[in-house]
Amino acid sequence: MDNTEQKFLKQLDDKLWKAADKLRANLDAANYKHVVLGLIFLKYVSDAFEERQEQLLELFKTDDEDNLYYLPRDDFDSDEEYQEALTEELEVLDYYREANVFWVPKAARWSTLKEKAVLPIGSVLWQDDAGNDVKLRSVSWLIDNALEEIEKSNSKLKGILNRISQYQLENEKLIGLINTFSDTSFTKPELGGERLNLQSKDILGHVYEYFLGQFALAEGKQGGQYYTPKSIVTLIVEMLQPYSGRVYDPAMGSGGFFVSSDKFIEEHAKEQHYDASEQRKHISVYGQESNPTTWRLAAMNMAIRGIDFNFGKKNADSFLNDQHADLRADFVMANPPFNVKDWWNESLADDVRWKYGTPPKGNANFAWVQHMLHHLAPTGSMGILLANGSMSSNTNNEGEIRKRLIEEDLVECMVALPGQLFTNTQIPACIWFLTKDKANGMVRNEKNRDRRGEFLFIDARELGYMKDRVLRDFTNDDIAKVADTFHQWQQGEGYEDIAGFCKSVNLDDIKKHDFVLTPGRYVGAKEQEDDGEPFNEKMARLTAQLSEQFAESERLEAEIKRNLGGLGYGL
Repeated sequence: MDNTEQKFLKQLDDKLWKAADKLRANLDAANYKHVVLGLIFLKYVSDAFEERQEQLLELFKTDDEDNLYYLPRDDFDSDEEYQEALTEELEVLDYYREANVFWVPKAARWSTLKEKAVLPIGSVLWQDDAGNDVKLRSVSWLIDNALEEIEKSNSKLKGILNRISQYQLENEKLIGLINTFSDTSFTKPELGGERLNLQSKDILGHVYEYFLGQFALAEGKQGGQYYTPKSIVTLIVEMLQPYSGRVYDPAMGSGGFFVSSDKFIEEHAKEQHYDASEQRKHISVYGQESNPTTWRLAAMNMAIRGIDFNFGKKNADSFLNDQHADLRADFVMANPPFNVKDWWNESLADDVRWKYGTPPKGNANFAWVQHMLHHLAPTGSMGILLANGSMSSNTNNEGEIRKRLIEEDLVECMVALPGQLFTNTQIPACIWFLTKDKANGMVRNEKNRDRRGEFLFIDARELGYMKDRVLRDFTNDDIAKVADTFHQWQQGEGYEDIAGFCKSVNLDDIKKHDFVLTPGRYVGAKEQEDDGEPFNEKMARLTAQLSEQFAESERLEAEIKRNLGGLGYGL
C-alpha cells in the first residue's frame, strides 16, 4: 500500500471514528459497536450494489456481439419505454448474485435511508405489499427495517445482523452518523482528486478491523473477547501457512484468524503469480463462538469479505455443545480466553477429548489445547495463544498433561511473546505450535523434513515497539523474523541457534528442565558485543565516572538550596 492509500485510510478512520465516538455519551462501549458496524455494513452493501448497477447499465447499453446483457434501444417505441425497461432490468436479483454482490432491496439502500431519515416522524414512507401505508416510527426503526430487508433477501445473512432499536438512540444522533457516512465511498476512493486503486472490500475490511480494535480499547477488559491483535494473528497465520484445507477456530471471536488467512492467500498469490480467487476455493472455514453478539459480528465479518463459512447452527459453548463434532481440520488457530475458571461441567468428566489427561476444573487452558488436538487432522498443525503459566504450571494435573504432549511428540515450537500486546489483559502470553505429523510422513508440506524428537524454542520478548504509551506491537520485520526462523528449522535449510532468541533442542534437554517449556530456559542469554576493553579497566573507568556524577549531583543540590534560600525559602 503506498503513502497516498495509507493517508486516505488514516483520514477515513479518523473521520468515521470521530463521528461514531459521539455515541459514547449515550451508550456503553459494549453496545455502540453494534450501531456503528451495522451502519458501516449498510453503507458498504449499498455502495457495492450501486457500483454493480452502474456496471450493468453500461452493459445494457453496449452493443457488442459477446455482450449477453445488451438491451437494444431499437426494440422499444420510445425513450420513455427504453428507460423503464432499463430501470426494470436493474432490479433483477440474479445480476447481483452472479457477481457475488449482496442484493439490497429499495427500502435498505443508503439513498433511501438518507432521504427518509430526515422526514418528520409519522411521515408515509412507502406502501407495503398489501397496499397499506408504512410510516416512519423512528430513525432506529428505519435502520432496523433496512437490516431486516437485507436478511430476507440474502440467506447467508439470516439472523446475524444486530438490530439497534433496543439501544433507544436519539434520532438526531443517528441522522448525524448517516450524514457523516454518506460523505464516504467504499467503491470510489479518492484523495485530493486522485482516484485510488483500493478495492471496496479492502477499504471495508480495514475500517471494520480498525473499529474492532478501537472498540476493544474502549471496552477494556471485556473487549478482548472478540478481538485479537492483528500482528499476533498475522504471526500465527504466517507460521502455519494455511494455503488450502479446513481451517478451524473454536474460540473465534470476530473471526480474525479467518480474515488473516484470506489475506495470506491473497498476498502469496501475488508473489507466486496465481489466481487468489481460485486458491480460496481450496479453503473451508469453520468456527465456533459462545457469545451471541460476537457470533454475529464474526458472521458479518465473513459476509462483507465474501468468505464462505460454517459457524454452526448457533452460538454455543465449544466444550458443552460442539458444533463441529466430526470435523478434523488441517489448521486450527485460536486465542481462547486465558485461564478460564468456570468452564467445567460434570458431563465432561470422561470426555473423549481428554486423551492426554483430564484438565483441571479451575483452568481451561489444557482443555482448549486438547479440544483443538481432537479436531486436528492426522497431518494437521495448530497454533494457540495461552497464558505463560501453561508452559510451567504443575498444579492440578497440568504438568502431567504437558509432559504427555511432549512425550507424544506433539509439541513443535514454543514462542514467548513480549508484554503489553493485548488491549484487555496484562497477563504475559505465549504461542504453542503443535502438529500430529512431525515426521512429515504424509507429505502435506514437501519442503518440511522429519522433525521427530526435536523442539524449537523462540524468545520474541525483545521484539516489537511501543505504538503508544499502553500497547506494544510487532513490525512486519518482527513477524518475518519469527516465521522465517520457524520455517528454516522445519525445512532444515538456513537455520542456526541464536543465543537469546532461538534454540533447537531434543527430548532429553526438556526432561532436564522437568518438562517446562519456557523458551527463556533454553535459548540462553543474548551474546554481548566485545568492545575490546578489559573488564578490570572498564570497571575502574565506570566506577570513577559514577563518582564524578555523584559529586556533580551534590554540587548542583547545594546550588539549588542556596538559590532557594535567597528567595526566602528555608531548606
